[in-house]
Amino acid sequence: MRARAIAIIFGAVVAATFVAGCGESGSSGTQAPNTSAAGAGCAPVAGNQLVVLEDDKKLQNTDNVVPAVNKNAANPMLIAALDKVSEVLDTPKLIALNKAVDVDRKTPQAAAQEFVTANNLTAGVAKGPGGKIVIGYANFSESQTLAEIYKLMLAAAGYDASVQQVGNRELYEASLEKGDIQVFPEYAATMADFLNQKQNGASAPAISSPELVKTMEGLTAAGDKAGIVFGKPSAAQDQNAFAVTKEFADKYGVRTLSDLATKCSGAATILGGPPECPQRPKCQQGLVQTYSFQAGRFSSLDAGGPQTKNALKTGTISVGLVFSSDGALASG
Repeated sequence: MRARAIAIIFGAVVAATFVAGCGESGSSGTQAPNTSAAGAGCAPVAGNQLVVLEDDKKLQNTDNVVPAVNKNAANPMLIAALDKVSEVLDTPKLIALNKAVDVDRKTPQAAAQEFVTANNLTAGVAKGPGGKIVIGYANFSESQTLAEIYKLMLAAAGYDASVQQVGNRELYEASLEKGDIQVFPEYAATMADFLNQKQNGASAPAISSPELVKTMEGLTAAGDKAGIVFGKPSAAQDQNAFAVTKEFADKYGVRTLSDLATKCSGAATILGGPPECPQRPKCQQGLVQTYSFQAGRFSSLDAGGPQTKNALKTGTISVGLVFSSDGALASG
């Protein structure tokens, strides 16, 4: 399970201990109906293609992919090489990268090379001063693939670049501060709040925002204190999202979370997600507070993993929490 993405679900920088969802569970693990939900709701519709509903009221914060660099290694040529990746990377391309590795079973190295070649990224890269650069990555495939892309870019810029798995954020952020690794593919909102809580205490108000400019302002300021420089954020985001099957979206005319709340609040609608979703501000609690969405029932599954995706495809749940860059969201 992705340590980075779980942090967003849990509303904290580090994954917390699982807690039970609200209500009593039946034999299926699906909680009792929410009798306060108005309307008939929208029963699940099975299908093979998943689609993400637009977060039109900006419930989620901006977790854009952004290069993080130790300040002693952050010369203009190195930053410029990494920024070329950010200039072309968007969420559909990140989904395609994840599909290549997680679904099509290509190696992260192969997927990275195909991406760099297809986007002609190494053309015209300015040469830096050279030397060894270690690019860290976390223990999930997306992070490794991004690190491999960064490696190719820095090699083109004249560096002796290598990649190294470091583990969770507590480990790799400390390594980045100390200079044991020099570069890391990061996520703006999660890293901003991590650094803020590390510097100002666990109860410090979040400095991330649904607005990318505000998130980057907070991230840059926190990075300055830690000796970490951030490059240009990409348009690609890996954050909490809510998906339905294409068949569900077409049947009920649902394209946004506002559509879901307006058309599908009611007893027939089943929301699926991790056990702690009902209590989390970026999961069911947020859907209620931001969109006034009322599911009829909540089904306790996993955090954007195979249980949730299978439940969507088999018509066991109406809507489920996923990660916005999941390879399973690729069309075709």
